[in-house]
Order: sequence, then structure tokens, then C-alpha cells
Amino acid sequence: MTTDPNRPDAVTTKPSTTTSAWRLWILLVWHPALGLPVDPVAILGLDESHQPTTRVVRWVPLVYDTADPWRERLGESTTSADVEHWIRQSGGVCSIEPVDVPEGALDLTHAADLALDELLAEVIPVLPPREDS
Repeated sequence: MTTDPNRPDAVTTKPSTTTSAWRLWILLVWHPALGLPVDPVAILGLDESHQPTTRVVRWVPLVYDTADPWRERLGESTTSADVEHWIRQSGGVCSIEPVDVPEGALDLTHAADLALDELLAEVIPVLPPREDS
């Protein structure tokens, strides 16, 4: 805990080291109408402050078949090395983009849920319909 010298009554806390260990990514697949891998299908969250790495995946509803390329890649466990490999391979059918951990997240699962909520509210509604819908 630190105190602001300009305001003796103000007390601030140290930034949480736990949330700084959390990392989130948007998993994207090919969007036929746009011709780019910009169709979000999931949020991937990793916390490597624990061993083994804690992984959270939150899928966009109703995209089971569309998300198959990512379901195949993710398997049972995921590490930051896997993510770095996927970033180098981005640009084909699949892509992966980092996203900031939302403020106020209580844990990694909550952070992934908040990021998914933002996708559902702000990103997905402005995309053109998929041809398979």
C-alpha cells in the first residue's frame, strides 16, 4: 500500500500481480462474406502464474461447426508457446488477436466472460451474416 504525498488521506493499493499474469486472445476464423479471418468464435484465456497453465475458453454461441478449426487446434491444454506459434501462422483460415483484460475482472474466467460479452454486444452485430447462417 502507498500513500499519495499530496493527499495524506488518499491511500492507493499496489496493482494486482495476478491480473497481470492473465492473457486473453480472440480466436478468429475465415468469414466468407469478408474474405478474411475476422469472424470471432471464442475467447482464449491463459494464466501461466500457475503450473500447469490455467486455460479458459469461452465459445461464441451457435458457432460450433464454424469454430471447428480452433477446436482441433486447442486440444486438452494450451500454453503461451502454442499461442506464439498460432500468431506466426495467422492469416489463413484461422487468426488470433490479443485483447486487453477487462477492468474489474474477478478471475480469469470472469475476464474471458467479460471479453466475450463485449464481442457479442459490439463486434459480432456489425459483421455481415455468415453464408452458412
